[in-house]
Amino acid sequence: MMPANFAPFHFAGCVGRDAGLVSRPQPPARLRRMPLAGCSGTGIATVAARARRAAVAAVATDSRHNAAMSDAPADLLTVAISSRALFDLEESNSLFEAQGIDAYAAHQRSREDDVLEPGIAFPLVRKLLALNEGAPADSPRVEVILLSRNSSDTGLRVFNSIQHHGLAISRATFTSGAPTWPYIKPFGAQLFLSANAESVRGALENGVAAATILPAASMAKAVPAHRHDQLRIAFDGDAVIFDDEGERVSQEGGIEAFHRHERERAHEPLPGGPFRGFLDALHRLQAAYPPGEDSPIRTALVTARSAPAHERVIRTLREWGVRLDEALFLGGRAKGPFLDVFGADIFFDDSLHNIDSARQHVATGHVPHGVSNP
Repeated sequence: MMPANFAPFHFAGCVGRDAGLVSRPQPPARLRRMPLAGCSGTGIATVAARARRAAVAAVATDSRHNAAMSDAPADLLTVAISSRALFDLEESNSLFEAQGIDAYAAHQRSREDDVLEPGIAFPLVRKLLALNEGAPADSPRVEVILLSRNSSDTGLRVFNSIQHHGLAISRATFTSGAPTWPYIKPFGAQLFLSANAESVRGALENGVAAATILPAASMAKAVPAHRHDQLRIAFDGDAVIFDDEGERVSQEGGIEAFHRHERERAHEPLPGGPFRGFLDALHRLQAAYPPGEDSPIRTALVTARSAPAHERVIRTLREWGVRLDEALFLGGRAKGPFLDVFGADIFFDDSLHNIDSARQHVATGHVPHGVSNP
């Protein structure tokens, strides 16, 4: 999220070094963190928070980092998802919170043959798995991993529902109430989606792109009507793809200080944020297809930045060798209507204000990272 007071504008087409080309990008360069002016007198807690955010961004910058922690193929896009994000388990979760684990376990066992209804992330997962069409069975392009705080006993209903819905999900972890995020890296996942905010924060603090997934206000709008066959993912810029350097400057010095900061550094690439690694992995997968409307994947940057803060963004993506199909520089306008037009299957943003606007139209993932999420 980034406030701005210039008129919005929109780039349709590719943004980045691979614009209009089908090619393999070069590995992203390691980027140094730029010093900030006006940070004197910062308290110890603030300094520690910044160091923590820097560590998160440093680990998440290289999309191959998590793959190196596992035996997963380096070019495999792996998404880890919680059972509550994949299926509608809200009734069961409410029972757990009200009556405890024993009542919850009895409820699940008595209904283990009852198929669970699709949850918030179900349409997204179905489109991700559809990208494996035409790929060898032993060499998929995408894998979805289930991470569940159920026990294996109570989780049987989840696997039964996976099979009923025809989802090609075979790997899972059931932790009987323990945190699931420590298993993300051994699986080599570049993204974790969960309905549990605590789990998401744990993943982010350990260098994994993660978001708390939230439904569209009308679930009918969670599946865009005009392109059912194309996976469409939209990202905010600051504190999501990039780090929160610009937001900190804006909050500490105001909008004029932010614009001055960005003009002076227009040719200096922005440091990577928690979703840089996932964006890089998604781009490598997307690069296997011709760009344009016929590609099964379409991406967009939807940011509150506007001119003159646009230039540094464009040059950064060019430096990273990352292709984005659309870039919307909205100058502070509400993002929801634009995401509706784009038809996003999911939109990632760090700002709850932007999430509230987006949720009126599409499914969203809140990224609790950066200065806006202390």
